[in-house]
Amino acid sequence: MIKKDSHIPIYYQIETEIKKLAETKDLKPGDLIPSEREFAEKYEVSRMTVRQAVNNLVNEGILVRQRGKGTFIAEPKIEQPLKGLTSFSEDMKSRGMRPGTKMLGFGVIPCDQSTARKLEIREGASVYEVKRIRLADDIPMAYEISYLPADFINGLTEDIMSASLYDYVENTLSLTIDRAAQTLEPAIASQAESEPLDIEEGAPVLLIERLSYLDDGRPFEVVKSVYRGDRYKFVIDMKRKDQ
Repeated sequence: MIKKDSHIPIYYQIETEIKKLAETKDLKPGDLIPSEREFAEKYEVSRMTVRQAVNNLVNEGILVRQRGKGTFIAEPKIEQPLKGLTSFSEDMKSRGMRPGTKMLGFGVIPCDQSTARKLEIREGASVYEVKRIRLADDIPMAYEISYLPADFINGLTEDIMSASLYDYVENTLSLTIDRAAQTLEPAIASQAESEPLDIEEGAPVLLIERLSYLDDGRPFEVVKSVYRGDRYKFVIDMKRKDQ
């Protein structure tokens, strides 16, 4: 119930009403919520007031917009602990989800200076460039661009990259993956990133760059990922250093 004479802002009251719909299971994750016009008519307020409430809930991760479809109750976010080195496929399978890949580009190109420095190879050396969308239960989760040196990570195919790279490296090439260095930073989705991820341009995303190493110290993969901010969150356990 909206109380227009209350000291509580109307947009905040609308936020509370929408949250109640989700909490009482009147609307379940993945359900389409009423339009701004319908909310405005129901509560006898302006659409601008409704839009402010919806925007706030989108920013909180309670609602999610899908381009051309509407606004939905957000699915629970996948929690990714920031410890241990696992592949996307391994991680999704461990959660009982079905990993998938939509290939956007696959080929061998000359390595640029920046990537060559990270992979510790000469500029212009051949590297695999792989562009793909990572899926969980057919839902787009991340947009990835990977670079791998073609001289010792050889024989790659689209089918291999559509399955599990780490499985191929360890079980087919008989190489041992040891560790990785990873950086994370917040960003907003560009048009090129928003379309394959099925999110709006400007939606919050997480940019992740990982440099992975074999047990002999050789870097074998640079991967740049754009993760959906509405479907993913990263968790880290922190322990105070013993005094």
